[in-house]
Amino acid sequence: MDTKIHNPSAGVYAATDDYVHAIEVLDPQRFLFVSGTMGLDADGIAGATLDDQLRLIWSNLRAILASAGMTVDNIVRLTSYLRDPAYAQANQDARIAALGERRIPTTAIVVQTLSPDWLVEIEIVASA
Repeated sequence: MDTKIHNPSAGVYAATDDYVHAIEVLDPQRFLFVSGTMGLDADGIAGATLDDQLRLIWSNLRAILASAGMTVDNIVRLTSYLRDPAYAQANQDARIAALGERRIPTTAIVVQTLSPDWLVEIEIVASA
């Protein structure tokens, strides 16, 4: 998959070290749109802590991506839904740990989740 980062230096605020304004996917063959994925274990039980849920989310995302023959290297867009704005740093840290040096367009939104046990939900778009 070939991509090109777009971070214009004029007319828009600067991108940060863990964020890009846009990523262009050049000649994609496939796209995978992944539903909001929660920090639930195989039995559908939410992790007890925010860190537990973030670990489960990224494990679940890796399993979903693998089912399509992809990895986290194929993620080109990510949206996080946080139950509390205080979760932003832990969510960012988990994303950086999962993606390594890769930077993609991201958005974090504070929401009321369908269950109070669900602290974070992440949806992604991947391409190959």
